[in-house]
Amino acid sequence: MTSAIKPLMEYLAPLEDAVTEIANTWRPDDPAYRADVYRQIAMQFSYAYFAFFHADADHPDWGPLWNPVYTLQPNPDDIYLYCPISSERRYRISGNRGTVKMVTFTTQLSLAGMPWENDLTGAHYNDIDDGDLQVDANGDFELLLSAERPEGHQGNWLRIAPGARVLMTRYRSYDWENEVDPRMSIECLDPAGPKQRLSPEEILERIDHMAHMPERALRLFYPMQNGIRERVGVNVFEPIKYGGSFTRQVYLPAVYELEDGEALIVETDLPAHRRYWNFQLNDPYFNATEYVYRLSSTNGHYARVSSDGKFRAVIALEDPGVPNWLDPAGFKQGTIYGRWYDCDSEPTPTIKRVRLADLRDYLPSDTPVITPEERAEELRRRVRACQRRRRW
Repeated sequence: MTSAIKPLMEYLAPLEDAVTEIANTWRPDDPAYRADVYRQIAMQFSYAYFAFFHADADHPDWGPLWNPVYTLQPNPDDIYLYCPISSERRYRISGNRGTVKMVTFTTQLSLAGMPWENDLTGAHYNDIDDGDLQVDANGDFELLLSAERPEGHQGNWLRIAPGARVLMTRYRSYDWENEVDPRMSIECLDPAGPKQRLSPEEILERIDHMAHMPERALRLFYPMQNGIRERVGVNVFEPIKYGGSFTRQVYLPAVYELEDGEALIVETDLPAHRRYWNFQLNDPYFNATEYVYRLSSTNGHYARVSSDGKFRAVIALEDPGVPNWLDPAGFKQGTIYGRWYDCDSEPTPTIKRVRLADLRDYLPSDTPVITPEERAEELRRRVRACQRRRRW
């Protein structure tokens, strides 16, 4: 028999616990930081509905992950999809991979901020990208997921380790304007019966998970970015390869700081073989900086490489009039994240802090001038391209 249901706000009380994590931000007494953290909590809470109510392991379906609300520094090149799965079930993904740069599937224990333990060691982690998939000439494919490879199966297969609960899919785009996103379905191959109406107990359990998710996420990610600052300081990159993240990807995080009238020059050699690479800016709370209406990221397709073969980007609060401007959208502190994926080397970039007025003294003499008109057109094309991708 269902017990009496309490007022809704009692179930949402854990949201207030997340507010205490303001103490772990870089400016806990700054009213602007407090407002931003409130916004971040609302972002994570809004995303949590999809995580806990949208689908279940017997009735899988694609749900949005991170992109729509910017939380947990999603890569602007990626469309992330989340789907609950079970190692006790078998699944089939079928469809067309489109023409995006890359499609990647990972099975793992959980995703950061979920109510269960986080899979950063890789014990439950398995992945496959389209470079390993058998895809026909039209781009069509099928992928089976199960705990064991079916006997005699020679096609695409991805292991679900015992206890894994999550399938995460990334559509990674290089040319936002012209690439076509995949169209795929996922189905459970074991009989499950109709999807049932949730019981009151199940609803309240999921609401409890939603209410706890912001605090759990902040407790995980604030120490991650604070740890970078503690270990290497400010405006210094610290290459990291996470055990439970992309197994072929090296992350390049740095905490950045600058003031009005200053610029940060990000400079790096490039690997000879570089299947994918990018750089993006995040705010001081580990959320992606606005990337639809701001030029806060670039990748190997859009970036302009200097005549000496190096990549240089400029972080500045106002348009510096050079290629590869990374716009921090008004933030004077935050993090930079770069990625080398499936590259033959892993150079560590550097950051140089200079006066904006002296910027060109530190760049190659043939660095082009980007006019306001050219910048406006660059942004218009970015907005159109991003809006035409599925992010919800």
